Amino acid sequence: MRKHIIYISLAAAVLVTACQPQESQRTTETSEASKPGEVIPDRRPGEFNGKIAETYKESEADFPITRKAKEGAPNVVLILLDDVGFGATSTFGGPIPTPHLDALADEGLRYNQWHTTALCSPTRAALLTGKNHHEAGFGVISEIATGFPGYNSIMPDNSATIGAILKNNGYNTAWFGKNHNTPDYETSQAGPFTQWPTGMGFEYFFGFNGGDCNQYAPPLIENTRPILPPTDDPDYHLTKDMADRTIQWIRNQKSTAPNKPYFVYFAPGATHAPHHAPKDWIDKFKGQFDEGWNKVSENTFNRMKAEGIIPENAQYNPIPEEVGVWDELSADQKKVYARMMEVYAGFMAYTDYEIGRVLDYLEESGQKENTLVIYGVGDNGASAEGGFTGTLNEVAADFNSYRPDVVKDALSRMDEIGTIKTYNHYPVGWAMAMNSPLKFAKRMASHFGGTRNGLVISWPKVIQDKGAIRSQFSHANDIVPTILEACGIPQPKVVNGVEQTPMSGKSMVYSFTDGDEAEQHTTQYFEMGGSRAIYHEGWIAATAHGLNPWSDERSEDITFETDKWELYNIKEDFTENNDLAAENPEKLEELKALFLKEAEAHDVFPLDDRAAQRFSAELTGRPSGPAEGVNHFTYYPGMIRLPEGSAPNFKNKTFTLTADVEILKAGTEGMIITQGGLFAGWGLMMDAGKPKFTYNWLQEDFTSIEGKPLSNGKHTITLKFVYDGGGLGKGANVELLVDGTSVATGKIPRTVPNRFSLDETLDVGMDTGTPVSEDYKTPFKFTGSLKKVVVDFEE
Repeated sequence: MRKHIIYISLAAAVLVTACQPQESQRTTETSEASKPGEVIPDRRPGEFNGKIAETYKESEADFPITRKAKEGAPNVVLILLDDVGFGATSTFGGPIPTPHLDALADEGLRYNQWHTTALCSPTRAALLTGKNHHEAGFGVISEIATGFPGYNSIMPDNSATIGAILKNNGYNTAWFGKNHNTPDYETSQAGPFTQWPTGMGFEYFFGFNGGDCNQYAPPLIENTRPILPPTDDPDYHLTKDMADRTIQWIRNQKSTAPNKPYFVYFAPGATHAPHHAPKDWIDKFKGQFDEGWNKVSENTFNRMKAEGIIPENAQYNPIPEEVGVWDELSADQKKVYARMMEVYAGFMAYTDYEIGRVLDYLEESGQKENTLVIYGVGDNGASAEGGFTGTLNEVAADFNSYRPDVVKDALSRMDEIGTIKTYNHYPVGWAMAMNSPLKFAKRMASHFGGTRNGLVISWPKVIQDKGAIRSQFSHANDIVPTILEACGIPQPKVVNGVEQTPMSGKSMVYSFTDGDEAEQHTTQYFEMGGSRAIYHEGWIAATAHGLNPWSDERSEDITFETDKWELYNIKEDFTENNDLAAENPEKLEELKALFLKEAEAHDVFPLDDRAAQRFSAELTGRPSGPAEGVNHFTYYPGMIRLPEGSAPNFKNKTFTLTADVEILKAGTEGMIITQGGLFAGWGLMMDAGKPKFTYNWLQEDFTSIEGKPLSNGKHTITLKFVYDGGGLGKGANVELLVDGTSVATGKIPRTVPNRFSLDETLDVGMDTGTPVSEDYKTPFKFTGSLKKVVVDFEE
């Protein structure tokens, strides 16, 4: 009789029992048991009862069983766009042609009542976990997280992602594009990396951390390592790069493991601001939006009805006059605003093309038939964050509440809109037109303009009712349960040793074959920044909490107790046009009570309407990562791409920069230390042999001071930044010293109060993003010898 001693570590044992069906577990088995009653003591391999164990010649090898996906399990491709309104794409009756999305819908299903949370991070948390966004820690975006459980931007261990579940069930997993689900203060190279994509179950990640990014100079991450986009490719665009890498990853995966399914999460920055697109794509739309947003919105509504996207009895919600009536605008306004919409349309159409290349590859490689493609056309409604006039610099407008009239500036820069020189966003009017015919926009959880997006699902092997429309109520948290049922995997009770809470979402697989089957997601709450709603069995109660999507202002008289609620019968009123609150107060009170019950059950309390103010100083009490509580830092060359959320806070305070350099030759140049970029930032550098400091206030005011050329040899360059105090965004005095001697002084009239950027970083020895000013070109590597840079903050 052969005897085997099997050693399994505790960690391995926990992993074995985690989250997969019994038949796909990795297990270890022996061919024979020990003798009855025989006790096998714990001892080292090779020993048995004091005797040498049998040699390999008398033993039988028995490898652990490798986890495998269910026979015939589909590949899964999950696509999620950013800030796309329900009425934007041609697939759902909109004015922007999206032929590849059209083709996907024609061979699959269009869902016209799929809902999101009204904001980026929260929708993505729900999409990846199958939980409500508060349950997953994302009641708000990560940059304004608070310390409350439902709002801390920390996904709890009891809410494993679909990546982790599928990986543990025999899938390869990859994530391309936007990650907005890592705490803002944990995005540096100090980690921790547990809530980066590779720590959340994805074996490969290529993309960016944060809410948005420059499409021409993105802050790229591969797995957990910063990488640089090419600086010598004038045609570089992040969306193309993503498509190329996704195709390559799928090709390599199938070449290596033809029978192993994969899960790809493809989340481009499109079409979140900045709206960046190649010029030839923008030019395709020249003159196509001259009729203005009111007419475009009406035409979209009419197309939707004609194409059956919305019910015949649906009512049109006109764009509020407060937003602006197109025919009342000046000729200059019309010219600028039409161009901004042309740029947005180019961005959307170009994104459709690049995603189309990925979908075409599935067909070319023979994988299309058994690939489940789930395509969410937006993570919330179209964004009104461009304000009434739009902006060429979202950093100024959205992050720092500075909104000058953009028209005069834009008229002199029409060819720059949509290029690397702008961080552009269209006006509110276009956002409302892209959400046609629904009320409100992004950030508003109360109405469908913020929470209803198009959804397309294709699975040729299963879906036979090709091109049909499905109208059952559904939500972003339904996606994970849908994928699991399609893959033959039960919802896990334990993942990686942690007991899981039940998923809030419902599988949508029932709708694949029957468009008339009763909806299974019958109750869903919505909440964002105090605006909230509750859906139940065809009815919805909603309150805007005194907010609207184009303003942070709210009357102090409006409280959670005094909110005015509205009531709609969605089965008869697709667009929330007819408020029934006055004639059916009993139903309204019933739903208001249900909201409280759902909120209590899903970590919504305490209600916190400060989030409506986005980058308010009141919301800066969250941890600041590795920089928290530290006033002295020493940086060395090669320390690059330190995100603002994890970097020391250089705003609204006094600090000193001290750099030890060696000048090797005349004309030494390059960046010593910098933060931010072309849209807001600062930099200490050498320019043509001279030390120089530049402060960029929102691409509008540039203050520079510089010394004389430095001689060869070692020098200490010091920059003293003395903040005026007295509030946020006040002025500062700056002084430049070389070897202890003052060589230049200057006055900065106003400073950036809240945020330099979501995507630009702190860099030492070079500049990895856009330049702080157009006086130099990135990467602007320091050509002398930089020893170190010391940063000291005044306590």
